[in-house]
Amino acid sequence: MPASGKSTLGVLLAKEFGRNFIDTDILLQNQAGRTLPAIIAETGMEGFLDMEAELVSSLDVQQTVVATGGSVVLRPKAMEILKTLGLVIYLDASFAEIQERVGNLQSRGVILQPGKTLKDSFDERTPLYQKYADITYFCTGGIQDNLRQIVSDLTAEPQ
Repeated sequence: MPASGKSTLGVLLAKEFGRNFIDTDILLQNQAGRTLPAIIAETGMEGFLDMEAELVSSLDVQQTVVATGGSVVLRPKAMEILKTLGLVIYLDASFAEIQERVGNLQSRGVILQPGKTLKDSFDERTPLYQKYADITYFCTGGIQDNLRQIVSDLTAEPQ
């Protein structure tokens, strides 16, 4: 979900493991030459989702931590491609935390179907995030606590 910590934890994980980092929201903005809200305003929700899926589908990355936009999960083709690129991690935060962190939905570029709320989006996306995740982390603590847990799990010897 938006504000779950994808970009923040992504950068920290990339540093921890000496990997590259890509934030697909920033990459999409750079390619389009516009902000996410401007892209959404010009292309509509479906157009934005198609652009996002096309961008993800074109990624050719190795040794890279990728933080995607939260709406990418709405395009199965994009999620299938992400799963071929590596481990898909779902940062599961409660709705209350997401709501507190997200701020202004429009200026943040959050995709909501007309007449739907952030809660509606949360309820729609949660089962999809769970479906595609290789690993789920319940992000209830601070960023450093979440980072330590993920790093510990990713570096642990298999049993």
